[in-house]
Amino acid sequence: KYILDMFPYPSGQGLHVGHPLGYTATDVYSRFYRALGYDVLHPMGWDAFGLPAEQYAIQTGQHPADTTRNNINTFRRQLKSLGFSYDWSREIATIDEGYVKWTQWIFLQLF
Repeated sequence: KYILDMFPYPSGQGLHVGHPLGYTATDVYSRFYRALGYDVLHPMGWDAFGLPAEQYAIQTGQHPADTTRNNINTFRRQLKSLGFSYDWSREIATIDEGYVKWTQWIFLQLF
């Protein structure tokens, strides 16, 4: 089973109550299928590229690369402390060079 959450924007200092609210349901769903013997892929990632991250960097007077990485680390720590059963070995961030490379490549193939 492949169970995917919407990736959060790490554009603030940490999670808000809406993040765990939505992630709890998919965590329960993932655990249920694991208990039934299914292999479950339940990754987490960060939709970290774009205006929200840039706006946060402007507000704090820091470089977007620094604030985004720091915020990702904070979000990750907070999510892990909640005990969600994500497969952290498959974590991805939309600011990773490998991710950007392939999104640009497929865009060029399509258009």
